[in-house]
Amino acid sequence: MTVSQQGSGHDPTQLLVTLLDLSRRARLAKSARELGFLLVNDSHALGPYRQAALWLGGEGVYTLSGLVQVEANAPYALWLKQLCLHLQRQPTEPAQPLSADALPPALAQGWAEWWPVHALWLPLSQAPQGGGLLLACDQAWSPEELALLREWVDTWWHSFAPLYQSGMGFWQRWRGRLFGMRRGAVRRWWQRPLLLWAALLAGVLAVPVHMTVLAPGELVPTRPMVVRAPIDGVVDIFHVQPNQTVKKDEALFGFDEALIQSRIQVAAQTLATARTDYRQTSQQALVDPKVRPQLSALVGKIEEKRTELEYLRDQLTRARVLAPQAGVALFDDPNEWIGRPVAVGERILRIAAPGDVEVEAWVPLADAIALDQDSVVRLYLNASPMAPVAARLRYMAHDAVQRPDGSYAYRVRAVLAAPTDHRVGLKGTAKLEGEQVSLLYWMMRRPLATVRGALGI
Repeated sequence: MTVSQQGSGHDPTQLLVTLLDLSRRARLAKSARELGFLLVNDSHALGPYRQAALWLGGEGVYTLSGLVQVEANAPYALWLKQLCLHLQRQPTEPAQPLSADALPPALAQGWAEWWPVHALWLPLSQAPQGGGLLLACDQAWSPEELALLREWVDTWWHSFAPLYQSGMGFWQRWRGRLFGMRRGAVRRWWQRPLLLWAALLAGVLAVPVHMTVLAPGELVPTRPMVVRAPIDGVVDIFHVQPNQTVKKDEALFGFDEALIQSRIQVAAQTLATARTDYRQTSQQALVDPKVRPQLSALVGKIEEKRTELEYLRDQLTRARVLAPQAGVALFDDPNEWIGRPVAVGERILRIAAPGDVEVEAWVPLADAIALDQDSVVRLYLNASPMAPVAARLRYMAHDAVQRPDGSYAYRVRAVLAAPTDHRVGLKGTAKLEGEQVSLLYWMMRRPLATVRGALGI
């Protein structure tokens, strides 16, 4: 492990020529090991030394002067490793002379056994995980030699780095980037850029955020009055238009009255005929006692026809549907109802009281998250996306309902936090806020659910 100590001379020209020759040989080297051997053995031409060692943070003692292969578990190699780790943690200088007095006692004990009096530490500041060249000599180096050695080590590194990186595995390269990308001599964990960015990213991903889902929503009446068909018939006319404000007892729509009128006329005529028959029979009963039993049957027939007539007149009255309360009439295009036969109880329209409005949303099955009572709901209307309508969750349906498009969704109703000027029926997108989760979970919930559904895990 000893290089013969010969004076390299102090001719500046000769030293520069030597530096250029070493640089040329470094550029022509074919492997990182060849460059390591060149550094620890041939640097002697720029400054005398007895021993040299190249240490790399990810490898340990990489090469030793005078040896082809380093025994990593040898006592000398282990001592060098501890020494280099200690030097790595010290403030960086381009070339740092060393002595046993500046070392901890545990390291200073091995100095006299392994090394001469003087030593030099040339750090590789650009190494991903740190590194440096150690030189040991019986005498101190001159300023000129130190300058040449610093220049040589920098030049050598530019040739060594590409070959060394190409020889590393994929995970080794990324481990080096993560734990020390271009660190200086003081390589604390907070000075490692990629590690710092990784810690920052982990902190950002751990930030608590509310679990949110988006669902189609609209403004709907809370407790609308449903107006149903009071009779069987055909809708003949509408007196109001959709979203029109109506007063109580105002005419809404009417049925075709022609059939009812004709039935009323027939019933009235039948009643008149029954009354005529009764008068004739009662007169005849005065002279013929056998006819008297027929009077009770004729009285019953008269009552039957009178009841039928009253029913038909009531039907005629019910054919004109009036508003049961004041509010806004909610229904589709009236032209779709005119001429359409309807049955008793069929819903025609709804009347919503002014201000009686809430939010209705339909949460898809894949977005059904846990929602507490009074969870925050915001409805971003298509007509006013910059002014969301705030609301509080009233309930979320337990069972999913099939929508007109064939999909299934859970109905959500939310009470408005404050009155709104927006009319019933406006649609938009509802944003529902659930419990707090990490940003990472918020981002990965849907992808993880998709992967889990695809793989069945």
